[in-house]
Amino acid sequence: MRKERLPPRLVPVLALVASSITIAMITRIALMLRPEVGLPSGLTPYLQIFGFGLLFDLAAAIYFVTPVFVMLALVPDRFARWHVWRAMVMLALAVLTFVLLLTAVSEWFFWEEFGARFNFIAVDYLIYSQEVLGNIRESYPVGRIMLGLALAAVLWWVPFARRIYALAGRPWAWQSRLAWFVGWSTLLAGLIMGLNGDLKNQSSSDSVNELAGNGIYAFFAAARANELDFERFYATLPEKEAFATTRRLLMEDGGSWRADQPAGGLERHIAGSGRSRRLNVVLVSIESMGAEFLGAYGDPRGLTPVMDRLAKDSLWFSNVYATGNRTVRGLEALSLSLPPTPGQSIVRRPRNEHLFSLGSLLGEFGYQVYFAYGGYGYFDNMNAFFGANGYQIIDRTDIPKHEIGFANIWGVADEYLFDHVIQKMDHVLENTPPGAPARPFFVHIMTTSNHRPYTYPAGRIDIPPGSGREGAVKYADYAIGHLLAQARKHSWYDDTLFVITADHGANARGTVNIPVDKYRIPVFFYSPKHISPQRIDRLMSQIDIVPTLLGVLGLDYDSKFFGRDVLHAPPSADRAYVANYQTLGYIKNGRMVVLRPKRKVDVFELDERNLPRSRVEDADLAREAIACYQTAAYVFRHGLYAARSRP
Repeated sequence: MRKERLPPRLVPVLALVASSITIAMITRIALMLRPEVGLPSGLTPYLQIFGFGLLFDLAAAIYFVTPVFVMLALVPDRFARWHVWRAMVMLALAVLTFVLLLTAVSEWFFWEEFGARFNFIAVDYLIYSQEVLGNIRESYPVGRIMLGLALAAVLWWVPFARRIYALAGRPWAWQSRLAWFVGWSTLLAGLIMGLNGDLKNQSSSDSVNELAGNGIYAFFAAARANELDFERFYATLPEKEAFATTRRLLMEDGGSWRADQPAGGLERHIAGSGRSRRLNVVLVSIESMGAEFLGAYGDPRGLTPVMDRLAKDSLWFSNVYATGNRTVRGLEALSLSLPPTPGQSIVRRPRNEHLFSLGSLLGEFGYQVYFAYGGYGYFDNMNAFFGANGYQIIDRTDIPKHEIGFANIWGVADEYLFDHVIQKMDHVLENTPPGAPARPFFVHIMTTSNHRPYTYPAGRIDIPPGSGREGAVKYADYAIGHLLAQARKHSWYDDTLFVITADHGANARGTVNIPVDKYRIPVFFYSPKHISPQRIDRLMSQIDIVPTLLGVLGLDYDSKFFGRDVLHAPPSADRAYVANYQTLGYIKNGRMVVLRPKRKVDVFELDERNLPRSRVEDADLAREAIACYQTAAYVFRHGLYAARSRP
């Protein structure tokens, strides 16, 4: 009897692969025929579109049908014969075909809006699903479209249903299953490791490169890369002009350019101001602690008595704006001092190791550098990012269970995290070798308590745990008081600078419009023995905290930071960066430039709360904003923001 080369049970898998490729190719042709799509003349663009297109369609199909392959390969023969099982196979084919058709229709409308295949904007839409789904429901007859696609998915399989129904129940020898499983796994591994989404980008025409891709493949590649190509989707300047503008802005703060750096580098020397102070530094970024909650900013509820006192006793920077609306964006600003680039924070992107960071720089000055987080640091890639950029890691796994008086899903209550960090710093200083000078420490602490479900230890404040945001804010403030009170009991307190700030505001949401007033965050530099209280009302960005800190320490260093030492920079150059996943804002001189995909640029006059009041023309300010964001994206993407090698 002749052996069958293809197990009959795999026919449904191959049929789904063929369906996926067919639908993808029809989608490509439909997009190519759109009236606004202009292709270069000649045969080459079409060879690229359909050649690379077929490659990525095949790769996407293999990824897409893998669940069906696994389902058919693992089911025992006795179950495969069941009618219920075979009906489930047919249902799975219809559902997955519905997904393919829905993806094709979605790509049509996405291209209509952005002139591209799925990218990080599409990923962003999933993050802001409530707003996006509401917009879709209001814009299109969703019910009829979905019903039509469901009917089409069923009809797609009607001609083959009887044959596939029979083949799905055929026996399959385990030796053959094992061989196919190994082969399929090897193919998947090869695609993951060997196929790069940029391979299709061989043309100078964006339309050709986009048509050569595959929507499903592009979506997951964008989710992994976590970024939008600035030059592809945003207004740009000629590269030389962008860098010249950025250099001019950076040099307004003083310093001198390093001659021994690669082309396109922005490294400059910052002369220390006065005597260097080797103070310990404790930087606390409080989860979601927007300025709107503090009495020092006018809130009447009395939620922040500790920080309200700090406003009087500290160097208080009262007009600071976070760069984004997510924790990872704040961590990026407080470690890299880099303007936010489109897409996800660098903390969660590939190739984010060995960057020029506050941790790597302080390490050069002999500091022992730590990042401490109350939760599990694998979340949001925090441990991997900080561990690869000059920081030692402290997270929930390092805290003994008997020291944790309270924890919730997000992490250890702030007071217990602070207690553990204090113990850790004691241990660091106590283990200085005899006769050796004590090395100062720097620790960046990221808290978790001011976050839903808003639970914390009972009896600490007059608001019961779990009551809502107000209680979590008041507890987070209480915990800052606890940190300072406990630190005062230790020998290193007098020579320690505490920097108290937030990662972002609590209500800074929105995909297109940026609620600038919700991006305002407190910043306190507190060190009673070394810093006199003063209020600084100048406009300031979250990325300026790092250079300002280094200026207070009086360090003489080489910098790649885009932030500025506000205490030693001219007020005329004050500006702030505010952004979300796809909208980039640049505030200066009472105006805000807003950069959006599709190369949209708007300039707005701002009111007293820094909210847009009216659209104005300001070409010079627009070019300045474009230059700063463009060069920030460029230096990261091209490896120019790498940490300097230590001598």
